[in-house]
Amino acid sequence: MKYKQSFSLLGFISLLFTLTVSVVAQSGQVKLLRVPNGGLQPQTVMDERGVLHLIYFSGEPGGGDIYYVRRVTGSEQFTAPLRVNSELNTAVAVGTIRGAHLALGKGGRIHVAWNGPHKPGGHEAPMFYARMNDARTAFETQRNVMQFSGGLDGGGSVAADKAGNVFVVWHGKGDKEGEEHRRVWVARSTDEGKSFARETAAWNEPTGACGCCGMRAFADRQGRVQLLYRAATERENRDMYLLTSDNRGQSFSGMLLDKWKLNACPMSSASLIDGRDGLLAAWETQGQVYFASLNPTKPQSASPIPATGTAGKRKHPVLAANARGETLLVWTEGTGWKKGGSLAWQRYDAQGKPLSERGEAPGIAAWSLAAVVAEKDGSFTVIH
Repeated sequence: MKYKQSFSLLGFISLLFTLTVSVVAQSGQVKLLRVPNGGLQPQTVMDERGVLHLIYFSGEPGGGDIYYVRRVTGSEQFTAPLRVNSELNTAVAVGTIRGAHLALGKGGRIHVAWNGPHKPGGHEAPMFYARMNDARTAFETQRNVMQFSGGLDGGGSVAADKAGNVFVVWHGKGDKEGEEHRRVWVARSTDEGKSFARETAAWNEPTGACGCCGMRAFADRQGRVQLLYRAATERENRDMYLLTSDNRGQSFSGMLLDKWKLNACPMSSASLIDGRDGLLAAWETQGQVYFASLNPTKPQSASPIPATGTAGKRKHPVLAANARGETLLVWTEGTGWKKGGSLAWQRYDAQGKPLSERGEAPGIAAWSLAAVVAEKDGSFTVIH
């Protein structure tokens, strides 16, 4: 009898533990994780198997290296780092927005693009690209995919789809001098990054591009290529635009997302992800960060949602969304030139309403920002 009672008690405790774990997993909790090896500027992507892929910067801000690690499903540890750039010290962290971006392409291949440093003697900064080799053991030799456009300043980006197309994008010189004449350029590969065609202008509308702002490229689950960037119309308008291609990057249409009257460069970055119900974007305007669910065919449907709390020096928003339609918006506060700051985040439900309290934590280093992913159990991991 005592044995049966003990067994029953243990069974009850086991059931209670299981239910508790389930409730915690479903609560959308936020976990904080430091970048491995003291790295800066993390960029992440979670694949369909739940493997977390991460790149980060290490070294001197004016000339350092990019490293790649991954965390397999069920593990708390990252793999040993692989250096992405084949030439030492050919990546930059200065300005925060010039760091590397990564994309997950056909067959799970990792693609990385980043700004190279200016060379002595006035040589143009290169737009570098490298892809993981077929054996998934190292990255192939880096290449400059910028063939003629020049004028690289703010950060470029990369996108890849499941059909083997890769898109390296940046903004650079147009046919005249000045930010208001800058163009968004796209170098396109149809063979998983083995070769790239000569870059072409993404859009012919005269929006310009904010010279030292970052941008974001993304291939959504429908196979559309999305580009999010800050314009520089007449030098005084730093508006946000979304460009969309339905034909694998051969041509783009555009929509205005948000306006900002400013005769200066805010050195901003942006985020694009697939949400449960469609495309989600995040950006900065006037010291506040926003996110919105976007339908490129209905520009008027975009309703930007501001981060909760008092706006101020908020920058570098990033997004993650789980299967329940919850979104986590993460941003930095108080960061600036050669200056670190703090981390903040807010979780929202499927209707864009805040859930629980806004979170805060110290620990954003100078030139760095945060990354975020949604885990398989619905929780979020913020890497900083």
